[in-house]
Amino acid sequence: MGYSQIKETCLYIPDLDQAEEFYHNKLGMPVISKEEDRHIFFRCGSSVLLCFIPEATKNEKNLPPHYAKGKQHIAFEVAASAYPNSKAELIEKGIVITHEQEWKDGLESCYFEDPFGHVLEIVPKGIWE
Repeated sequence: MGYSQIKETCLYIPDLDQAEEFYHNKLGMPVISKEEDRHIFFRCGSSVLLCFIPEATKNEKNLPPHYAKGKQHIAFEVAASAYPNSKAELIEKGIVITHEQEWKDGLESCYFEDPFGHVLEIVPKGIWE
């Protein structure tokens, strides 16, 4: 198939403004689209983070219906040299680190949650290589 990356990742959230406050204002992701009562999309490097209100998309008519419940997980990759500063920036912005993990080759990642309880992670480049 020749895949080059996962282009879009979805999270399902109940509040677009709260998502914008967290992902745009705290994590610094540019907003690329917002449709009231349906979705807000963010640029994340070369990928797109799609945040949908599940009640709007589970009965979708124009696209295949989709939704999810519960604690979803995504990881954001940063340059290995930027990892310590990225973690420190989360803490400076009042975001609580819920777990730190040491992986092979001495690489570390840190976990935190968004306002909806989704489990997010910052990983340095090299974790999956």
